[in-house]
Amino acid sequence: MKRERLDKVLANMAFGTRKEVKALVKQGLVVVDGVVATDPGMHVVAEEQEITVDGEPINFKRWVYVLLNKPPGVVSATEDNVHQTVVDLLPYEWAVKVHPVGRLDIDTEGLLLLTNDGQLSHSLLSPKKKVDKEYFARIDGIVTEQHVREFAKGVELEDFTTLPAKLEILSSGEVSEIRVTIMEGKFHQVKRMFAAFGLHVAYLQRIRMGPLHLDPALAPGEYRELTEEELNLLQNVNK
Repeated sequence: MKRERLDKVLANMAFGTRKEVKALVKQGLVVVDGVVATDPGMHVVAEEQEITVDGEPINFKRWVYVLLNKPPGVVSATEDNVHQTVVDLLPYEWAVKVHPVGRLDIDTEGLLLLTNDGQLSHSLLSPKKKVDKEYFARIDGIVTEQHVREFAKGVELEDFTTLPAKLEILSSGEVSEIRVTIMEGKFHQVKRMFAAFGLHVAYLQRIRMGPLHLDPALAPGEYRELTEEELNLLQNVNK
């Protein structure tokens, strides 16, 4: 287990800045294993030791896994000088820890996983793993069975040819509705694939990443922690 400074642990759990945490310690409000803490720099193993602040036990979690329904207008980053970021939507104690696993375009909605588990992130994003991503989209223009066949072969773009993709037509007309599953996650990939056939993606929502599905109970901007079952499924991807 990892040993960390007490003030860092408490600051990361939104008990205040390091300075404010030190004030809590000075006031005798922080207790570790039944003993009043006097040194904010003391090293603790937060998972194993009993720590209370003003009589309330802290609920320390080393790893955080958050499922977010990303709304449009928010960028998939931990910081941005212009736009609101996905971590801005989360409570402070999670926001200071996590990063988005992959990215969704600013106008794209849907499933986004955020975590501080770098090993899991690498596993899900590694091209070798070929973790598929499924999207729902509305397309300006008529999508045909020919497009389905072209997607299944792989679409040739300016800088690369995509891996075979599964395109399912839900409705076809002036505005078509489709589901598409891709293996990569290149920049603007779904939009570029349709643009290769002169079609414009008017709306895009990610609904699945590997075994993880977007929770229909989450409105755009809402989030929750992963269930144990969801986490186990992700950790077993391509093992």
